[in-house]
Amino acid sequence: MINNNKDRFEIKKNDRTMKAIVTVGTGGYDMLVYKDVPMPLIDAGEVLIKVLAAGVNNTEINTRLGWYSSKITISTDKLIQTDNELTEAASEGDGGWNEGTPFPFIQGTDCCGEVVEVKDEKNKDLIGKRVLIRACIRHEGWDSMENIWMGSDFDGAFAQYVKVAATEVFPVDCDWTDAELGTIPCSFGTAENMVNRADVKEGDRVLVAGASGGVGSAVVQLAKRRGAYVIAIAEGELKIEQVKSYGADEVIACRNDALKELGKKSVDVVIDNVAGPNFPQMMEVLKRGGKFVSSGAIAGPIVELDMRVFYLKDLTLIGCTGWDEPIFTNLVSAIENGEIKPTLAKSFPLESIVEAQEEFGLKKHVGKFVLIPNHND
Repeated sequence: MINNNKDRFEIKKNDRTMKAIVTVGTGGYDMLVYKDVPMPLIDAGEVLIKVLAAGVNNTEINTRLGWYSSKITISTDKLIQTDNELTEAASEGDGGWNEGTPFPFIQGTDCCGEVVEVKDEKNKDLIGKRVLIRACIRHEGWDSMENIWMGSDFDGAFAQYVKVAATEVFPVDCDWTDAELGTIPCSFGTAENMVNRADVKEGDRVLVAGASGGVGSAVVQLAKRRGAYVIAIAEGELKIEQVKSYGADEVIACRNDALKELGKKSVDVVIDNVAGPNFPQMMEVLKRGGKFVSSGAIAGPIVELDMRVFYLKDLTLIGCTGWDEPIFTNLVSAIENGEIKPTLAKSFPLESIVEAQEEFGLKKHVGKFVLIPNHND
């Protein structure tokens, strides 16, 4: 965890510096400040990574807005336009993933980078390697569900350099571009965690809500990788065609009623990061003994649940935040074996983060946006 010290980004004499986006508090885009800050200093067990590409995620916007506060009951899109809700979250200070958000800090959960410095001799073979960072750290061990996240609990990749424990660094040998690899950690890690927790297997009928998003498009590929029959929900002709290109067997338009399209007791697993008012439909389409899996709620966190549907159908509700041990090695293997493909929608310079987040909020894209630091600054 980082020290919540408002002076820690002040540059002192002889400091090496880098460019970074510092998120200074809860609020609008004016909370994102592109500036010179001291370079990270690595300690025992850590490595320094030159950031080559950093993905843009809902979580960075949610954290800046204070959406994780229990006081917030609306979607991120609505929250952007609701100053009163923002003010309440900021005053309560509980808008982070864990106990609170360590403002000011550097966000950025996704990182493709190059290891440029190590502290320990045993890690010297990492120098010069292109790597992905496992953003979710089970810091109390795999027997505990406690977890901390790069870019939410400590400084992340919206910078020219980032430091992290060497245990969270994974070399990747593939022909993908840096930007394409920058789409992987958060969305594909979260997607693989949900698919793994649900024990998706060959022949399962899996319904994916929000299939055009970064996580949803990853779920489509990873569920297909396990042999599932994937039904995706997306909206718009272009999005539907792109989701099909990721392997979806069927695509239902968002504007249509999934329950009407599929019928009751029609799928084995629902993977849903949308939530909101359509949640009751997701319970109805599940077969007896089915599983509902989620790691998000972009359409709204407060849902209506008929407990009779839940218990009379012997359903299992699975919440997913902390990644399990095999998740990231599974992803690296899938990349290197050509079993998945990147979901890059567009790249932006790091300093254009506001433009990237504004366009992200329009929800017209499929896949992920990525920020590219300029190392010539």
